[in-house]
Amino acid sequence: MRVITRIAIVLALLHAAGLADSADLKKGLAAFNEGDYATSLAECQPLADAGNAGAQFCVGRLYANGFGVAMDDALAIKWYSLAADAGHAEAQFNLGVMYANGWGVDMNWEESARYYLLAAEQGFVPAQKALAYACGHGMGVTKDRVQAFAWYDIAAQVGDDMGAGLKRDELLERLSAEDVAKAQQIAQKWISDFRAAAGN
Repeated sequence: MRVITRIAIVLALLHAAGLADSADLKKGLAAFNEGDYATSLAECQPLADAGNAGAQFCVGRLYANGFGVAMDDALAIKWYSLAADAGHAEAQFNLGVMYANGWGVDMNWEESARYYLLAAEQGFVPAQKALAYACGHGMGVTKDRVQAFAWYDIAAQVGDDMGAGLKRDELLERLSAEDVAKAQQIAQKWISDFRAAAGN
C-alpha cells in the first residue's frame, strides 16, 4: 500500500510540475507578444534549458531579433536548432530562413529547403510557400514547377492563404494542363493525408 501511495504522490508532483512549466511558458509567450522581452526571457530561458521546445523557440526569437538581449545569430541558431530537432515547425521554418540568408551560418539553400520541407510537412503555411518558391526557382532543390504549384495549392487550401493562391495561379501559364492535373493530384493527396492524420 505504501508503494502505491508513494507512486501516486510522485505522479501528482510530476503532474503539478508539468502544469507549472506550461503556465510559465504561457506567461513567457504572452510577455513576448506584449513586448515585455525581459519577462519573456526570464520565463522561457529555464524551460528552454530544461528542453522545452516551445521555450527554446521563444528564446531563439529573442536572440534572432535582439528583443531584450543583444542580437546574436549564433545563439538564435542554437535555440532554433534544439526546437527544430524536437519537431517545432516554426523553429524549422526560421532555421530555413536563416540558412537562406546566411544569418549566423553560411548561406546554404539545400539546408534551407530541407528545413522548409520539415515545417511544410507539419502544415506550417509560411514554410509551404517558401518551399513552393524554392521548387519554382530551383533554390536548394531541383527546379520543379509541378511541385511548386502543388505546395502553393496546399498553402492556399490548408492555410486559406490568398497570396499562395495567386502564386499558384501565376504558374498556370507555365504548366501544361497535364502538369496542372498532376500538381493538383499531389496537393489533394497531401491535404487528404494531412487531415486524416489530424483526425479531421
